[in-house]
Amino acid sequence: MLLRHIRYLLAVVEQGNFTRAAETLYVSQPTLSQQIRQLEETLGAQLLDRSGRVVRVTDAGEAYIAYARRALRELEAGQRAIHDVRDLVRGTLRLAMTPSLTSYLAGPLIARFNASYPGITLQLIEKTLDAIETALAADQVDLGLAFSQVRSAEISSQPLFDEKLCAVVGLAHPLAQRAAAAATVTATAALTAGELGRQSLALLSSDFATRSFVDAYLRQQGIAPRIAVEANTISAIVEIVRRGGLVTILPEAIAHEHPGLQEIQLDPALPHRTVSLLRRKDGYQSAAARAFVELACSLAGVK
Repeated sequence: MLLRHIRYLLAVVEQGNFTRAAETLYVSQPTLSQQIRQLEETLGAQLLDRSGRVVRVTDAGEAYIAYARRALRELEAGQRAIHDVRDLVRGTLRLAMTPSLTSYLAGPLIARFNASYPGITLQLIEKTLDAIETALAADQVDLGLAFSQVRSAEISSQPLFDEKLCAVVGLAHPLAQRAAAAATVTATAALTAGELGRQSLALLSSDFATRSFVDAYLRQQGIAPRIAVEANTISAIVEIVRRGGLVTILPEAIAHEHPGLQEIQLDPALPHRTVSLLRRKDGYQSAAARAFVELACSLAGVK
């Protein structure tokens, strides 16, 4: 049995059609059909039901394909291992990060990594926590930077640092001016839950982990938020808040990274959340991935 047979089978399953699968594989349809029949003869089982207009997977096919996909991932990892360059002169690192982390952590971390290992091509992908877990399990990325509340037993989580969220406003906002005045007399400018409930908010959309965190805080404080704007990018929220009179809740580090923003502490404060390095348990780690883990831990002060 050849690796080609497995790739051909998976292509037909994904396309649901021999013609389309043959086109994606750049082979003729008769050749593809012959290869699949050879595989079925070798295994002694029919893997595909060809009787209808759409090719369907048989029960035997379902059982076999689960193992075939896993074997293919491991073989591809083996190919990367063979070409892995131990001295890090060249190579590739696939890194996934949640959107809130890319807005303040990606720049300094990747700049340091690139300065140390200029021959390594770093592919940065922005994904939600759930999508990062899925991508790690499928070996689509090497490492993830997200939050520690992973749900998959296949993923290990290594804590790096605690992230603090706070209210964020533009410099022209009355709350920013109040904070500046309080600083001159060493007074507090914290925003109480009651005051927050009277502010017009610009918040990330509900598909963000940060929004879920914020919503839980608002519920705990008995706040019915006055949401004026929802956006599905952090850059949009930053610009809206910087130029307007709205309040948002974001990681404190974002306010430090973007000029024209002022962080305002909340009273009571939001709970901290832990930023972690995620990787697939028992998965192959390239030299580039190990170097990145070492660098990230070093910058975070983790031994």
